[in-house]
Amino acid sequence: MPTETQAAVLRWREGGPALFAQEVLGAEPTEQQWQASRAIVEKRRVSIRSGHGTGKSTFMAWCVLWFLACYFPCKVPATAPTSHQLEDVLWSEIAKWHRVMADKFPALAGEFEWSAGAFRMKAAPNESFSVARTSRPEKPEALQGFHSDNILFLIDEASGVADNVFEVAEGALSTDGAFVVMAANPTRQSGYFFDSHHKMRGAWAALHWNGEDSPRVSRQYIQNMEKKYGRHSPVFKVRVLGEFVGAADGVISLELCEAARVREVEPALSARVVWGVDVARFGDDSSALAKRKGNVQLEPVREWWGKDTMQTVGIIKAEWDKTPESQRPAAINVDVIGIGSGVVDRLKEMELPVVGVNVAEAESPNANPEIQFNRLRDELWWKGREWLEARDCKFADDDETIAELTVPTYSILSNGRIQVERKDELKKRGVKSPNRADAWLLTLHDGGYPGAKSGPLAIKRKFVV
Repeated sequence: MPTETQAAVLRWREGGPALFAQEVLGAEPTEQQWQASRAIVEKRRVSIRSGHGTGKSTFMAWCVLWFLACYFPCKVPATAPTSHQLEDVLWSEIAKWHRVMADKFPALAGEFEWSAGAFRMKAAPNESFSVARTSRPEKPEALQGFHSDNILFLIDEASGVADNVFEVAEGALSTDGAFVVMAANPTRQSGYFFDSHHKMRGAWAALHWNGEDSPRVSRQYIQNMEKKYGRHSPVFKVRVLGEFVGAADGVISLELCEAARVREVEPALSARVVWGVDVARFGDDSSALAKRKGNVQLEPVREWWGKDTMQTVGIIKAEWDKTPESQRPAAINVDVIGIGSGVVDRLKEMELPVVGVNVAEAESPNANPEIQFNRLRDELWWKGREWLEARDCKFADDDETIAELTVPTYSILSNGRIQVERKDELKKRGVKSPNRADAWLLTLHDGGYPGAKSGPLAIKRKFVV
């Protein structure tokens, strides 16, 4: 290796991935990325909690190229909870920057080859490489079995990675040549990633990337998120501010929703499909349609505005007609309060399997006497909480519905019954009516809880107030 090249490699090694990205890739790292770059050189263990779009996946891609260029031999295992996060986000980012390297430093780029699952040094493909492995609780070996003088663990969306995945890698992490960078939106108030910012903070460079401080995050995006969800909503705090949020007195936590969103679950073949419909009560309100099969939300909740009763009926009927017969719902649960009753009557005339649900009535007679609710609406919200707590369910990639589910609080009345924050109370807080959430919760009416016995609202209680 020429002397000038050796000097450059030493400078890049000591300067970190941001310097490498600046000099080799022509990138302009943000101050947050420079901060992480200094931290990985000095501390070797870096944990980044971040809002959306701050450049954490880009930084991780730089880390791969930097480490392979500056250390030999070396191994860089990369993991995330889902194949989407690895293949469509992180790995595509590595490919993009490798192409940039080929334009600016073709000789250096030519030392490596990229494929869909690996990035390797051509001269020593088994000694220096990066590979992508999805991490799941049932397969904790994603970070296991890697041995090298120099090793860099990359853990994307680390908040969703199970603790046992980290545990199998602890031995390798303790060696002198080991580096680790993990990053995530801070969706969970427990686990290894959370601990790296709290009780294990002394062992980590725990960094906080606030989206409002990042030049990569558009002001328009922040304004839209604030307008849509409210500055104090859990979604805004996590996705923009990069803050951990607690459940407080919320009925459903963001942690539960996010865990279900990234989970890979298939519905049982025998599971029935149920639709839920929340019908608009006012001109500026929306109607919504949710679909669930067993323990899986089939798709993001559909929402529409400005339609009268018959137009809403037409939308539901059209959805029914285009759905293959084998995938049609066994029940269409419609909130009958207000104009919903007209929708129910017309759908019954069309001989669709519609069920009118009055969420203002008393709770189900089959409810657990140890946990009582003020109204059926309150019981449905709690049922949604317990459905998510079962941990064997899958939520769609549906930010707006998740945001609505995580806003309402609850209280315990003087008679001991649970009452979920009412819509008029939400309105006083500047929160719009949770119509998408209500539609999804209606799918859980009538024994929809996985493993529940048949009956109006039979439910397996797991939570104790």
